[in-house]
Amino acid sequence: MSLAAVAAHQPAAVPASVIDDLDLAIDRAALALRREQRGDGHFAFDLEADATIPAEYVMLKHFLGETDPVIERKIGAYLRRTQEAHGGWPLLHGGALNVSASVKAYVALRMIGDSVEAPHMARARDAILAAGGAAHSNVFTRTSLALFGMVPWRAVPVMPIEIMSAPAWFPFHIYRISYWARDTLVPLLVLMALKPKGVNPRGILIPELFVTPPERVRIWPKGTNQVGGWGIIFGALDKVLQAAEPYFPKGKRQSAIDKAVAFVRARLNGEDGLGAIYPAMANTVMMFRVLGVPDDHPDAVLARSAVDKLLAIKGEEAFCQPALSPVWDTALSAHALIEAGGDHAEAADRGLAWLKPLQVLDVKGDWAEQRPDVRPGGWAFQYRNDYYPDLDDTAVVAMAMDRARGQSGDAGFDESIARAREWVVGLQSKDGGWAAFDADNTSTYLNYIPFADHGALLDPPTSDVTARVVSMLAQLGETPAASPAMKRGIDFLLAEQHPEGGWYGRWGFNYVYGTWSVLCALNAAGFPSDAPQVRRAVAWLASIQNADGGWGEDDKGYDLDYKGYNPAPSTASQTAWAVIGLMAAGEVDHPAVERGVAYLRSTQTADGFWPEELFTGTGFPRVFYLRYHGYPKFFPLWALARYRNLKHSNSRTVMVGM
Repeated sequence: MSLAAVAAHQPAAVPASVIDDLDLAIDRAALALRREQRGDGHFAFDLEADATIPAEYVMLKHFLGETDPVIERKIGAYLRRTQEAHGGWPLLHGGALNVSASVKAYVALRMIGDSVEAPHMARARDAILAAGGAAHSNVFTRTSLALFGMVPWRAVPVMPIEIMSAPAWFPFHIYRISYWARDTLVPLLVLMALKPKGVNPRGILIPELFVTPPERVRIWPKGTNQVGGWGIIFGALDKVLQAAEPYFPKGKRQSAIDKAVAFVRARLNGEDGLGAIYPAMANTVMMFRVLGVPDDHPDAVLARSAVDKLLAIKGEEAFCQPALSPVWDTALSAHALIEAGGDHAEAADRGLAWLKPLQVLDVKGDWAEQRPDVRPGGWAFQYRNDYYPDLDDTAVVAMAMDRARGQSGDAGFDESIARAREWVVGLQSKDGGWAAFDADNTSTYLNYIPFADHGALLDPPTSDVTARVVSMLAQLGETPAASPAMKRGIDFLLAEQHPEGGWYGRWGFNYVYGTWSVLCALNAAGFPSDAPQVRRAVAWLASIQNADGGWGEDDKGYDLDYKGYNPAPSTASQTAWAVIGLMAAGEVDHPAVERGVAYLRSTQTADGFWPEELFTGTGFPRVFYLRYHGYPKFFPLWALARYRNLKHSNSRTVMVGM
């Protein structure tokens, strides 16, 4: 069916009682969401990762020689509750044991005061040993252990701080890696150069977690991405560096340390911290302590404040968030409330008014290393992160502002939207796609260095972010015929379609997330709904619907040997993505949409929201996942409201980007 035919297709008759019930469900959800709005208009929901970040918070405090019985008791309660039946800790709710997360959780509980003889600690120890022991943890975990003398520093691949002085053409340069790797690594380089030992007030050591005593381990494990040609080359280079590092000239080393400290100080970012992400913040705190910066120095105070802002205290439990997500939460909540319409749209206007002054217009961040002639104009993910605005957030904010001005006729957002478009287009990569923070961050060989066993050192263009940008350009009135950037973006998306029919989702689980994103973009761009790419995507989404009417997908789709979709229990957020994606393809009356809507209506709870303990967000595939507590609050509302709006309409399409 052509786009014109879809638009002319008349809605199927829907009983008035069904619409009335749907209106009640939407109003209940919208009112519940509005109750979460802060006094200044913004939304901010908890962002939860695995046990690693809370455990690292405890380890950070003990590195500094500090104990906090109240917070430690609450974090301990959280860690004990999230321990799985297999005895260890997973990367996401209900997941398999992850050695690295389990080792850190175990160490933190020991530091908190849990006895090695406690039943839960014995179960954890047995599970870790059965998985090969702490020697099989990843590089970042072994680095954390080295900072306490729990493993020798030779357990950690060498990353010489002298790379801070490397010229731009050098194969390894800090601007060749992603923003999150860059900001985490630079202060860590100082620690790795100086090799300090944390205070460790309770004197905790963990020999019980090793099959072979750590001082006798000679070959430490490599990541799965470190085999083959590049892995062999970099592995050999690491052996050379291990032997040579003690003999590096002291003068050049000190000069490199000075450059690293200057890099960090220039990007301290107030109380939002270096990069506004926990690992970079924690490394900064330790770096200042090791360098002898007094605790009452303004830089040290800011660094400590940034870390403490990430604590989420929930009654008798607490966890440390990897970052804060207010811009993302506010922009997506605004979209949902605009879709809900009526008085609810006024709450969206308040959120957008809060967002407007957060646009970064005067700081050329690290992205300018690749695009020096582009003017800034993006929004960050966090409250503040001027050096690292996010293209995904920027596109979502700009689209929400455009929708709001389309309803009100207010030109107050015109300049904000124009600057956002200018910056986003300027960050397009050579292959036509867009990444999250940088352009052409594609030096793939770097993922093979021994230090990068997590395989997430880079920020290449992805389907989901590219789809969001194409959506924005289309919503702003551009067409593939008139916009070379948009045309190249669509070509990138069409080339990225998975053979099954879906698109990879880098920042959310996974093919459901990516397919929702791309179908919305193609719809907004006027791509024919009867095109074979769209038909394959529709057929795939319909084929993976669960028996209960919902959709679910877990992290198995990120496995390197992924062979197809892996069924998982339904979640509200993934169901909403699938329903919105199908409707973007003109399938408002599809039985799969009807069943998806029925699933959302039947699982809505009395408070107006939806339960969702499963993780649906991605930090780094295969390594680090996220539970966005806001997702089941605004995505299902968005899906139900759009379904109602299209059922009331004479059209089966909605020409907005999301």
